[in-house]
Amino acid sequence: MTDDTPNDPQDAIDSEGERRREELDDRIFDHSAGDDQEGVPFVGAGPGNPRLLTVAGKELLEEADLVVHAGSLVNSELLDEYCGHAELVNSVGKDLEELIPLMRDAYEDGDNVVRLHSGDPAIYGAALEQMDALEHEGVPTYFVPGVTSAFAASATLRTQLTLNEVSNHVAFTRPQGKTLTPEEDHISDFVEMGDVTTCIYLGTHAVRDTMDRLLEADHDPETPVAVIYHASWPDEDVIIGSIGDIADKVEDAGYRASALVVIGDAVTGAGYERSFLYGDWANRGPDSSDGNESDAQANETQAGDD
Repeated sequence: MTDDTPNDPQDAIDSEGERRREELDDRIFDHSAGDDQEGVPFVGAGPGNPRLLTVAGKELLEEADLVVHAGSLVNSELLDEYCGHAELVNSVGKDLEELIPLMRDAYEDGDNVVRLHSGDPAIYGAALEQMDALEHEGVPTYFVPGVTSAFAASATLRTQLTLNEVSNHVAFTRPQGKTLTPEEDHISDFVEMGDVTTCIYLGTHAVRDTMDRLLEADHDPETPVAVIYHASWPDEDVIIGSIGDIADKVEDAGYRASALVVIGDAVTGAGYERSFLYGDWANRGPDSSDGNESDAQANETQAGDD
């Protein structure tokens, strides 16, 4: 077993970042998402409902000896169902100097270690800094994707985040605050584009400030907004409103955290146009592309994106 004190996490992050600038990791070309890999998996627990955990995530949790999880952000029902046999460690309140030796030592002792993040660890998960610190100490790591809350919210709203002639783009973002300067807050820019569904993470506490800034920027106060509290959890709540009134509704409900804010016409699912996939293009014969199979395949790919 190595020393209980890890290398300085910031030194590890800087070192791994510099290495990444110089050359790509060979594992990028050796493995795809979902593969069995060596090391500590950083697993996305999904938005809340245990049934939205991926098959890969379920298998890894069932084999785990140690699960380091994101506290109350992970549904306790999921922990009970898949992790009851394992040692559970809540990562909330623990810094890298404590978490890295914990996971490193367990892995080096031969334990199956799983780092369990809420949603998908690639979206506001602060996963890479932990992975870099572990890699710097010789512990391999890898991502196991999860269902992010924006997709659970879309399912709850019974709509798509992208809709033909309504929303061609999706933005995952967060509002200005302690970790994001006003210059880095692009919510108004996304809304101004008109055909963007804007999904705001970590912004429940700032709904009024965000909407006030949008109104000051002369955005249409009738633009649809949905706030989905605890998407897919048993206590899920959905608040539908607009830029002009959603702040009052959220404050009346008393929510200050754990909700996703969605802005844009895709919230209602109204006004979209029929896609090419099931329109005239689907009825075209095999010779309609002048016998060019590659053109047909390109059209299919494009239509499928609708």
